[in-house]
Amino acid sequence: MAENTPRRNSSGRSSGSDGRGASRSGSAPRRTSGKSEERRSNRGSADRRGQGGKPTGRGGSSRKGDWSRPRDDQRPRSEDQARYDGPEIPEDITGKELDRSVSAQLRGLPEKLALRVARHLAAAGLLIESDPETAYKHTLAARARASRLAVVREACGEAAYAAGEYTEALSELRAAKRMNGATAYLPIMADCERALGRPERALALAKSPSVANFSPEAKAEMTIVEAGARRDMGEFDAALRTLEYAPLNSNTRAPWVVRLRYTYADTLLAAGRTEDALEWFHRTEAIDGDELTDAGARALEIERSKG
Repeated sequence: MAENTPRRNSSGRSSGSDGRGASRSGSAPRRTSGKSEERRSNRGSADRRGQGGKPTGRGGSSRKGDWSRPRDDQRPRSEDQARYDGPEIPEDITGKELDRSVSAQLRGLPEKLALRVARHLAAAGLLIESDPETAYKHTLAARARASRLAVVREACGEAAYAAGEYTEALSELRAAKRMNGATAYLPIMADCERALGRPERALALAKSPSVANFSPEAKAEMTIVEAGARRDMGEFDAALRTLEYAPLNSNTRAPWVVRLRYTYADTLLAAGRTEDALEWFHRTEAIDGDELTDAGARALEIERSKG
């Protein structure tokens, strides 16, 4: 997740068509090729044991003998217990699906705990696109066991972002940033500020000195978020200028160029410059071989409205 940037949906539009939700460096708990992580080895003692430290079973009391009662006689799990347990992990997910860099950060955990965290993170990574809410729940289960690991907090933040839980995403990514000093989360954090109705804060993050050292992809994503924040404030000319400073005419067909062009076309349309917007939707479609956006459909829509 060290190279993450805000994410977007298959049409290239998210939260409207203004570029919000631009795309992260690749699915939520990005670092995990299956994405996300877990919590402290001694965590869960409060959930699973009574005051005396004796096993109570799920939802049972700490009185002698209570823990051995049949499961169907016990109280249902509390919300905290359900969050700790997390969703069921498919048997074919082993945890080996994670990137090596993520697995390496789990080695400080006891073996069984590390395995459980790894499996939750891998499950989150597999579900982040198709079922972000369940992916987020997997990362919460990982966080419940390994909250002191930056990679877990990062995974949780990215999954929260994908699930539309922007306040939680900000909190988790700030925590990860405090732990490892990484600045790659800034585009996602700025986009969260936009989603929470705070475009001024998004602009402040976009002006962070560290942005100058971003990769071209990360810079593009921050540019998209910055332009979106300008649009939120009704500053369409400023939004267009922001995008025009970006490499819109790059010869590469990389996804980040596709997203830049699409956002520029959409902003032109919002500013009332229909002919220019049509041109840039066509220029976006020309390099969008993977159909990351609906630029072709948008162009057709404009053409039909004209004639």
